[in-house]
Amino acid sequence: MVETLTTGRGTLWGISLGPGDPGLITRAAWAALQRRDTIWVYPARSGKTPSYALDIVQRAELALPAEHAQLLFPMTHDAEKLGRAWLKAAQTVLPWLQAGRDVLFLVEGDASTYATFGHLARTVRSLDEQVPVQVVAGVNSFTAACAEVGQPFAEQDDTVAIVPAAYGIASVNRLLPDFDTLVLMKIKPLLDELLDWLERKELLAGAHFIERVGALDERRLSGTELLALRGSKVSYLSLLIVKNPHRIRGERIKGCLKKTSPELPA
Repeated sequence: MVETLTTGRGTLWGISLGPGDPGLITRAAWAALQRRDTIWVYPARSGKTPSYALDIVQRAELALPAEHAQLLFPMTHDAEKLGRAWLKAAQTVLPWLQAGRDVLFLVEGDASTYATFGHLARTVRSLDEQVPVQVVAGVNSFTAACAEVGQPFAEQDDTVAIVPAAYGIASVNRLLPDFDTLVLMKIKPLLDELLDWLERKELLAGAHFIERVGALDERRLSGTELLALRGSKVSYLSLLIVKNPHRIRGERIKGCLKKTSPELPA
């Protein structure tokens, strides 16, 4: 708040809402959403697609403030289209911020993990570097998914990789020897290929598919149940947790205790 007073700008807040279950909204996020002097903005893929972030707060029965707006972030890899969308969104919120109003950007999951908030914040700061930016951290979809399927995300010295599946099967396959847990995000376009890969690598037994974790229509499949997904359409908000029982671990340094080195000869 000190920054807001000294710069005269309002703060751009990334409010993490968790992956879908309103019960996973943190106390910090809940407190921020109780303020009536803020403006809420929330992302959507198009004017015809409802905002999932807004759906979470509505299911939490949180009342919208008097001023709120939807910002469009198209699902595309076209850098020019994305740049235009980010600029338009930044130009929408900037006048409010420059007038001293706090703007709360609602984000499903965590605002710093594969979220549109980072793009918005960078673009706003490129237009006005004096705008303060704050993030309220939240529950990630993959940690919530592990809780749902009853699997630890990581234990002891486990290694974990979080990878957008769009990098392809070859990339995921190269990671396999080095990680105990693979989290494969954005799996929709490659689902059938991933199922074939899981079968070939004998990883189905430790694989879990979670779609729209925490939402009313959440779907979970584990092990050979995943094979029923072949040829089907799944939500963009789907991921795979893959436990790798075949990883061969190398030598590890046990603990963090300092060892006394023998004295060197004079």
